[in-house]
Amino acid sequence: MVLNSKGQLTIPAHLRARYGLHPGDEVEVIEIDGTLQIVRVEGAESRGQRLVRRLRNTATGQDVAGMSTDQIMALLRGE
Repeated sequence: MVLNSKGQLTIPAHLRARYGLHPGDEVEVIEIDGTLQIVRVEGAESRGQRLVRRLRNTATGQDVAGMSTDQIMALLRGE
C-alpha cells in the first residue's frame, strides 16, 4: 500500500470484505507496542443503522400511493 500526500491509504477490497468494512464506517488508527492498528470505533452506527436512519420518515403510504417501484426508489434516493 502507498500512503498518499494527504496521509490516506486504501484498504484492499479482500480485507474490507473479510472484516466487514463499508464506506462510511468509522475507524481509528491506534498505536500498540510500536505497531499501527486499524480498529472499528466502538458504538458507531452500522451501515444498516445509517441506512435506516436516513430513510426513516422519508415517505408515508399516502406519499407513495399509486407510484411504481422505480418512482418510489427515485423518491427515496432524492432524485
